[in-house]
Amino acid sequence: MKVIPGNSIDPNTAQTPGMNRAAAINHARAGAEKIWAGTVVIHANAKTGAHHHGDLESIIYVVKGKARMRWGNKLEYVAEAGPGDFIFVPPYVPHQEINASADEPLECVLVRSGQEPVVVNLDIEPVEKPEGVLWKDPIHR
Repeated sequence: MKVIPGNSIDPNTAQTPGMNRAAAINHARAGAEKIWAGTVVIHANAKTGAHHHGDLESIIYVVKGKARMRWGNKLEYVAEAGPGDFIFVPPYVPHQEINASADEPLECVLVRSGQEPVVVNLDIEPVEKPEGVLWKDPIHR
């Protein structure tokens, strides 16, 4: 067991323009073998560059703010998530995180299925109007 205090997370990790990632759990800091966990902060009215994380699966948990996710080969799909929502990003999926708020930061917890700091930044020209995608399945309100 190991507790990593929130004020001691490590910002020395792979970065994407428009966001700040910091590592909390990895092999060096906690002895983890198969997962990586940390935080992501996107400033008000900011967005990341398009990127993917290779063969890693990612889970994003929104702590504060409103996330707008765009994904697809031309970032043609869009969905939003708020505090308490989880976002699953499959391997190799081009995506972009956007802070949908003009005046408050977007704060998230990020968990990945591996230790490697894979961030492949992409040069994608997004489509003008992303298609809306229902965020919840039809069974749940």
